[in-house]
Amino acid sequence: MTCPPRILVLPPRLTASARTLRATALRRGLRIVEATASAVPEGLGGPRWAEGIGCTGSAESSGCTGSDGHAVHLHAGPSFADVVAPALGIALLEAPADWLARLPRTLTQRDIRATTIGEAYRLRRPAFVKSPNDKSISALVYADGSRLPGPDAVDPATLVLVSDVMTFSVEYRLHLLDGAVHAAGQYAEAGRLRLGPPDGDALAFGRDVLAAAGETLPSAIVVDVGRDDEGRWAVIEANAAWASGCYSADPDRALETVLRAAGPATALSPPDRDFVR
Repeated sequence: MTCPPRILVLPPRLTASARTLRATALRRGLRIVEATASAVPEGLGGPRWAEGIGCTGSAESSGCTGSDGHAVHLHAGPSFADVVAPALGIALLEAPADWLARLPRTLTQRDIRATTIGEAYRLRRPAFVKSPNDKSISALVYADGSRLPGPDAVDPATLVLVSDVMTFSVEYRLHLLDGAVHAAGQYAEAGRLRLGPPDGDALAFGRDVLAAAGETLPSAIVVDVGRDDEGRWAVIEANAAWASGCYSADPDRALETVLRAAGPATALSPPDRDFVR
């Protein structure tokens, strides 16, 4: 049985990580579609889907001959992905919105609650607040709830994660695939971008996370972990692999995680159906 040709769809503006994954995908024989617009018209079918996302060149020469008979994947931010993925039959995998809050404290080393931003307005202490699976609420330490975006800007029912403030001396990104740490690398030190190879202790902690909570994650996901000044390891957050930078991780193995995390809905495994965005 011959596997269908693979296509990787990319957004109009590429990050350094996206350019790395593009080069890796081309080397591995994938066809690349770089969108020139962030909207996909209704009624796509056959070669028209190439026009819908602004595929440059002819549909035939670019390989954009429609989703039928092709395995279409995506690497992009949430706003672009939410528009394009449904039209192209792509299932986006992500962790449950409250996943971080449900982890045992032995893995987080801090109190984390999933609540509405309306409830978070009542905070009277500094806290780290972020959106679970996108960037609609800026991930910041807020002095108190009054500093959060107000109800005129955000629906008070919007879910947020409220966490104790924890400072990490070093941070690592782990690309998890099929219950294993598939790729990894350091991305920050003392709060500043600093790329480097994976640390053995970080990899070991990643395996501990998978042993304790692997069944609560999709088959492909990114989990960031870090160590504080006291030497304690903690999960920082989970991110969708299709929207995450690969930093210093092996790009081939990072790409494999991306392809699984954003691929044809028809190819989903039964367990992954519970993790579709």
